[in-house]
Amino acid sequence: MKKQRMVVKIGSSSLTTKNGGLSDEKLHEHVGALARLKQLGHEVILISSGAVAAGFADLGYPSRPKTIASKQAAAAVGQGLLLKGYTEEFKRHDIVAAQLLLTRQNFLHKDQYNNANATLSELLKRNVLPIINENDSVAVDELTFGDNDMLSALVSGLVHADFLMILTDINGIYDQNPRTHPNAERYNYLHDIDEALIYRASGTGTKVGTGGMKSKLEAARTALNVGVKVFIGCPTGEEKLVDILAGNGDGTYIGDTSIPSMNTSKQWLALHSIPTGKIEVDKGAALAILEHGKSLLPAGVADISGTFRADEVVRVADDRGNIIGRGKVNFSSDQLLEIKGLSSSEAMMKINSNQRVVIHRDHWVSKKRKENEA
Repeated sequence: MKKQRMVVKIGSSSLTTKNGGLSDEKLHEHVGALARLKQLGHEVILISSGAVAAGFADLGYPSRPKTIASKQAAAAVGQGLLLKGYTEEFKRHDIVAAQLLLTRQNFLHKDQYNNANATLSELLKRNVLPIINENDSVAVDELTFGDNDMLSALVSGLVHADFLMILTDINGIYDQNPRTHPNAERYNYLHDIDEALIYRASGTGTKVGTGGMKSKLEAARTALNVGVKVFIGCPTGEEKLVDILAGNGDGTYIGDTSIPSMNTSKQWLALHSIPTGKIEVDKGAALAILEHGKSLLPAGVADISGTFRADEVVRVADDRGNIIGRGKVNFSSDQLLEIKGLSSSEAMMKINSNQRVVIHRDHWVSKKRKENEA
């Protein structure tokens, strides 16, 4: 089996007791399974929920707290307990673990996004196992990654993982909720995730977690679209992750090896950038961009809305007003108003610029790509 890079996401319900608090038995099993992957030469990144669930009992809450302040307080207590538990278990396997706490802000700002990638790359190079969680105790929006499901997908894309394994308390994806429909049938393999499947999925989680199957399907779709295969299920035993790699996992496999990977820069552009304006293009330019992979030229620009500077991200719409993608623009909105409809040579001369294109194809993602490949 060739060396692979894997992201493993463990949900709260797969890590804690029914009444809250870490389950030593579950923690021992998970770490043993992760250690087996490392022993076989694979690179592993762990996305672990469980901070709130681990901490609320020590604060005297009888069950998972419901207010933002109480959840964040529980996370502040539980994060230390969670990391202590993991670190001690990994030491028994001679594995060094490192902690990274991330928020959505770390993905929105490209410098922070690149820094996170550089840190993870260095840790993997040093044979360290990174443990990532959302920084729940200070996050502005409550658990914005959906119980870390979306975080696991975004990280798997960021590090160009071969596989994302989402471990939960249901053994895969079913055509109906297996807890309420005894005749529900499991999908052993799905080529992709469509809207109908997400619509049917439950959006609620367990008493100790926040994510439901809907958040896992949305995360799986995001991972697939940046070129990462996915497994969702609840295998058991210390060989469970090795079994998943071998195709014998107790759950649902999603995607295949033909999925194209998206480079890190385009991932940021597609998933995290915030557009500051909009450019409308004519029919010919839309066709050239979408069907022939061309850059957007000044001649194809029909109109501009909003105020933006060069190097900012803008949305692009066709002549009917439909958004067709987004890209990093080489001109400000004021400059574009002067040169729209002109040839590249005329535009360069009019505003004394050395730029020939409005948006280069290397700094562009189409809406179709964004939804289906990113």
